[in-house]
Amino acid sequence: MPGTVPAELAITKAATGTVFQLAFTARLHGPCYRCLADAVLELPIAAREYQATNPEGSDELRTPYLRDDNLDLAAWARDALALALPNKILCRADCAGLCPVCGKDLNSEPHTHDDEPSDSRWAALEGLREKL
Repeated sequence: MPGTVPAELAITKAATGTVFQLAFTARLHGPCYRCLADAVLELPIAAREYQATNPEGSDELRTPYLRDDNLDLAAWARDALALALPNKILCRADCAGLCPVCGKDLNSEPHTHDDEPSDSRWAALEGLREKL
């Protein structure tokens, strides 16, 4: 079960409404996209929402996290975190990944293979290349 994350919430009254600001740092653990090793990612989250005093039916002037003067911090934090996630979580920026031939981790065992397996579908083109 995840522990509590310290967060900072600032509520500012503006002339036309209220501005809500949320800031926290999330620490995520999971497999690296390239090598499948454990990866830890720290994401600083900074989110801002606005609620107009008189939104007059416009969804852009109201925050979906404020209902009946109750601010749903859990939903807001979850959505802010989801928007901040990178496309791929890596153990490090220069992760070499797994060898496509043997599957070994190229970070701990960098190597190459001398005889690359050829695809039989290219055999006719290989024959043409040898004739030229």
